[in-house]
Amino acid sequence: MSEADGPSRRKGLPVLTAAVREEPWIFGAALAASALYGVAPVATSWVLGRITDRVILPAFESGETSHAALAAAGAAIFAVAMLRVVGVIGRRVGAGLMQFRLQSTYRRRVAHRYLQLPLSWHQRHSAGRLLSTVNSDVEAVWAPIIPLPTALGVVIMLVSAIGSLILVDPVLALVSIALFPAIGLLNVFYQRRLSPLAARAQSLRAEVADIAHESFDGAVVVKTLGLEAHESARMAERAEALRDANVAVGRMRGRFDPLLDALPNLGILTVLAVGTSRMASGAIGVAELVQVAYLFTMIAFPVRAFGWVLAELPRSAVGWERVRAVLDAEGDMPSGELRLTDPGPLNLDARGVSYAYNGSDVLRDVTLSTGAGSTVAVVGPTGSGKSTLAALMVRLIDPDRGEVLMDGMNARQMRSGEVASAVAFVPQEALLFDDTVRGNVLLGLERDDAAVWEALEAADVAQVVRELPEGLDAGVGERGATLSGGQRQRIALARALVRRPRLLVLDDATSSVDPEVESRILNRLRTSQLPSTVVVVAYRKATIALADHIVYVDRGRVADAGSHAELLARCTGYRSLVTAYEGEQNGHRAGDGAEDDGSQGDAAVGASPAEAEEGRTA
Repeated sequence: MSEADGPSRRKGLPVLTAAVREEPWIFGAALAASALYGVAPVATSWVLGRITDRVILPAFESGETSHAALAAAGAAIFAVAMLRVVGVIGRRVGAGLMQFRLQSTYRRRVAHRYLQLPLSWHQRHSAGRLLSTVNSDVEAVWAPIIPLPTALGVVIMLVSAIGSLILVDPVLALVSIALFPAIGLLNVFYQRRLSPLAARAQSLRAEVADIAHESFDGAVVVKTLGLEAHESARMAERAEALRDANVAVGRMRGRFDPLLDALPNLGILTVLAVGTSRMASGAIGVAELVQVAYLFTMIAFPVRAFGWVLAELPRSAVGWERVRAVLDAEGDMPSGELRLTDPGPLNLDARGVSYAYNGSDVLRDVTLSTGAGSTVAVVGPTGSGKSTLAALMVRLIDPDRGEVLMDGMNARQMRSGEVASAVAFVPQEALLFDDTVRGNVLLGLERDDAAVWEALEAADVAQVVRELPEGLDAGVGERGATLSGGQRQRIALARALVRRPRLLVLDDATSSVDPEVESRILNRLRTSQLPSTVVVVAYRKATIALADHIVYVDRGRVADAGSHAELLARCTGYRSLVTAYEGEQNGHRAGDGAEDDGSQGDAAVGASPAEAEEGRTA
């Protein structure tokens, strides 16, 4: 246990170094205030000794004292008290300001790094773990900052106090100094027992956050499969483990805190006992005994500040490793200085593109060309690599081999943010934020309402929004909970269209709408004034037939390409796939109706989640 604790403390030291380096001025001010606080007990003990010798003892001897003497004594006590007050306030305010600034700084850095890292990195890390890192891990990293200035100020206090004790009486100084190693050894033993317990508790916090995020994010799956008891048990097991870990930390503190509190009191009694004997022998006077007793009382407790710092270092080290793992994560997508200057539709080419995920090939030597202003359909069976190909087109990921060209330029060599400014991507799972319709369409983009309505019209959802009492100001709920699946997809499509992209990639982005609605949307895209090349990952025959060019992907390769009629005639896999989907659509039409036909389904906007679901399936 102690072997694990030693590395934890050593790993925690770089955290303290980083803190000082990040906020040197605030730390310097807090340390100066802590030094002032450290000198204050020595000054106070000296003042009390002088008051005892010159005011209190003469008063006992003569039975009276003067107002001037009392006023001077009061002023002296007030002066040294204010010295301590200024030190305490400056130390605590400085340490608190430093801690909260560091937490804010590193939360921003971690969040910014999350946004910089490619999609492939995020696919390897759970959302719960990432949330835990940006929240509890960052908080744990800087937990030792609050007691740090105090601990360093105690060093100044000890040096000053020991010097003062030696000047007053070397014998009492030796007695006092002998007690400090006992307090120090108890602190070290305490931290060795506490450190692994605190580190385990910090690790379990991430696990609990991970399970909670999965359960809440998958609430529909949990409820529809009746997994409430299973998920509750899974959460309970980790939550109970975290509870037990926190209880173990509390018990350990409960055992040692009384001892750490008792030692200074025992030290005071020892000093008083030895000091009384020394006073009886005439070696020291009453004033010296009062000075030594008070000084020991004041410096014994702050010594524990070292223990507070050491207690937080294991948790801090665990959090620091996780934070640094994010900040130092590799996988940045390279960038250059090339720019997309042509305002028209973008010409996209893929040359010999291959991509593997976890060692398994997803795409192999894919070569295709869209042609500026064309509509291209990417078709293929499930697992053939269509979504991966779509992600490569919008540079969510980079190919392992080959290159993606935009207007003849390698996407890797473009300026940072250049692709995002010219490309829009609408995935199948449309994510809406807990905001208004306008907020979800614009997402910080500076456009007037006319542009928003134009995008909503193109996405065939404008009439739905007009019927809402709040119109564009209507809230959509968390993740668009008040909308049907098709409505969420269309608002997500409007979000892409309002940016007037040069390349629009739809990854089965209209799968939740009726085929007729989908046909209207795609026809509007073809006839609109958008400067876009459109790539559609599609399944329905009616959708595919609207494309100028079709790419059939199978097992990670481009198996064939051409027009719909050409592929029907010569490509067996394509013909079987399209015919199967066509049969499924016909069966769907003969049944209960489409999920979202643009009328009944659209009525669910602004309704409760239950009503929205009812409207979707009506």
